[in-house]
Amino acid sequence: MKNPWTTLSRNTEYENPWIKVEEHQVINPAGNPGIYGTVQFKNRAVAIVPLFENGDTLLVGQYRYPLQQYHWELPMGGAPYDELPLDCARRELKEETGYSAEHWAELNHVHLSNSITQEEGFSFVAKGLTAGKMEPEETEQLEVRRLPFQQALEMAMKGEITDAMTVCALFKTRLDGLA
Repeated sequence: MKNPWTTLSRNTEYENPWIKVEEHQVINPAGNPGIYGTVQFKNRAVAIVPLFENGDTLLVGQYRYPLQQYHWELPMGGAPYDELPLDCARRELKEETGYSAEHWAELNHVHLSNSITQEEGFSFVAKGLTAGKMEPEETEQLEVRRLPFQQALEMAMKGEITDAMTVCALFKTRLDGLA
């Protein structure tokens, strides 16, 4: 389909190592002048559903500064554009939980908040888990919780887990019959 928007100009309002905020002067689909603000992410989001042979999974608890709340979610992180999402998944699982996995499968590819950002998310299922030592980043104060997959799924269904990547990956894992 043809793009119904015309971009007249674009200005960077703010930029840091993780995001760029832009304001676009546009002609909207109705033919009227307007503005459109976008947030360009400099990484892709990557989440991992670790699955143990007995049906357990891992959640990571941490305080999320933008929400000013503690949240439970899957192990996840950001993949710079020069890093493959699967390589990021391997790295993040090790950093955040200490585990490594023998078997990996891509679960889904989603766009997050596509009305304002181009941010992509990739989710993977990891099996054949081996415990190791956590290596969190300096910005992470993490708690790792092992629980039955069904319990994590119920937490998402009850709204106790609200992270979009986690909810999507847990539901897709169940729908695909992987757990």
